[in-house]
Amino acid sequence: MEAVQSIVMSDASGRMPARRVVGAYLAEMRSECVRYLRAPGFMLPVLLFPTMFYLLFGIVMNRANGPDALRFLLASYGVFGVMSPGLFGFGVSLAAERDNGLLTLKRALPMPPGAYLLGKMLMAMLAAGVVIVLLLAIALGLGHVPLGAGQAFLLLLTGMLGVLPFCALGMFVGTLVKGQGAPGVLNLIYLPMSFLSGLWVPLSMLPGALQKLAPLWPSSHLHAVALRAVGLSQDPIGAHLLVLTAFGVLFAMLAARRLRRVG
Repeated sequence: MEAVQSIVMSDASGRMPARRVVGAYLAEMRSECVRYLRAPGFMLPVLLFPTMFYLLFGIVMNRANGPDALRFLLASYGVFGVMSPGLFGFGVSLAAERDNGLLTLKRALPMPPGAYLLGKMLMAMLAAGVVIVLLLAIALGLGHVPLGAGQAFLLLLTGMLGVLPFCALGMFVGTLVKGQGAPGVLNLIYLPMSFLSGLWVPLSMLPGALQKLAPLWPSSHLHAVALRAVGLSQDPIGAHLLVLTAFGVLFAMLAARRLRRVG
C-alpha cells in the first residue's frame, strides 16, 4: 500500500514526486519511439517517399538545371517530408487509440497527462530529423549540392522544429475522426496543401488565384524558412515563424479542448 501511495503522491496534496514525473515522461517517450520503430508500415513511407521523390525529381531530372534547382528541391522535399510524421504520427495514431480505448487507459494511469503527447511530439521530431538527414546525404553525396555545414544544420533544425505545427493539426484531426477514416482525411489535407504551397512546383508556375492562397497554408511558411536555411532567400523570416507558432498553438488548443470534452 505504501509503495502505491509513493507512486501516486508525494504528500497530502496528491502531487507526484519530481523524480516520478521525470521518469513518467522518459518512459512514455521511450515507449512511443520503440512502438513506431517497430511499425515499418508507418516509418518506411515517412522516410522513403520524400527521399525517393528528391532522388528522382531533384537529382536525376533536374541536375542539368544547376545547383540552385537542387537546393530549392532539397528545401521543398524537406518540408514535404517533415509534414508527414507530424500529421500521420499524431493524427492516425491518436484516432486509433481513441477507438480502441488506449487513450482512456493512459488517462487512468498515474502519469502526467502531458507525457503522452510529449512522447508523440518527440517521435515526430526524431522522424523529421531522419528525413532531413537522408535528404542531405543524397544532396551532398549524389547531387554534390554546394551546401555549408551551417546551412545543413539550419535545415535540420527547421525540419525538427517545423514538424510541431503539423503535430498540432494532426492531433486536432485525430480528435475528430475514427481510426479507419484518419488516413484518408489526412491525405486530403496533406497532398493538396503540399501542392498549393509550392512544394512540388514553384508558386510562380501556379495560377494567380492559387498563389494568393499560399499564405493560408503553414507548409508555405515553413517552405520560406527552409529556403532561407539553404541560402536561396534573404527575406526576413520573423513573420513566417510567428504564423507557424500561432498555427501550432491554435490547433493544439482546439485539440486539447476537444479531448477534454469527448475524449
